[in-house]
Amino acid sequence: MKKSDISPMPEYFDRYINLVADVELLQAFDNSLEQLDLLDKNLMAQLDRKKYAPDKWTVNGVFQHLIDFERILSYRALIFARNIGITPQGIDENELAQKMNADQRTVLKLIEELKTVRAATKTLFESFDDETLLNTGTNWKYEMSVLAIGFNIIGHQIYHLGLSQKSESN
Repeated sequence: MKKSDISPMPEYFDRYINLVADVELLQAFDNSLEQLDLLDKNLMAQLDRKKYAPDKWTVNGVFQHLIDFERILSYRALIFARNIGITPQGIDENELAQKMNADQRTVLKLIEELKTVRAATKTLFESFDDETLLNTGTNWKYEMSVLAIGFNIIGHQIYHLGLSQKSESN
């Protein structure tokens, strides 16, 4: 299914979802992995532990944030896919960030971990048929389909890589 099959578009998360091309979800996952493969490893190594703006996370922290929330959203997608009727608790991203220790690892290791997590996420979504992709649940405080969660995961990466790439000029 494609991004255009998401109906209704979930409030708040549309800012991430709309960054993704209107392609089949599994193609969007492949594109997101390719985006990670195309990152300039020399530049990423230079940006290691650097902040892209004052009072923001380091580039390492941005990648750890992507990893953490992909795992959280994958869990939510699984719950919604299985239609078990529970609403996962909300997560404070800043509280999570305070405990992530991202700067104790290299940015290149974090990128490799994100690629591994993304491959696992793609495999999870490959197991869902079209009917399952349309199952919904409450993500944070918004009704969201499994399909929308998949595109949100990818759009979240696009959004944050756009931010981290601003570090090139700093």
